[in-house]
Amino acid sequence: MNESAHYVKIVEWSDEDQCYVGSAPGLVYGGCHGHDEQKVFAELCRIVEEAIDLYRQDGRPLPPATSGKDFANRMQQIP
Repeated sequence: MNESAHYVKIVEWSDEDQCYVGSAPGLVYGGCHGHDEQKVFAELCRIVEEAIDLYRQDGRPLPPATSGKDFANRMQQIP
């Protein structure tokens, strides 16, 4: 399994920005954006893999995994 699969990747429409915005909470602060949802997801996957590589190169431990933790439902409970 690819290590990036351990991190939730979210692509959602932003009314404010009028485009899709991709993020990976807990791993990547910031993200990517664009008008094609699939391209944004592909770019986000690349960014997540690069972030993991940078953690490894710097000898830093990876943040805790976010996948498989019912992340989406927990986010809905945030006021």
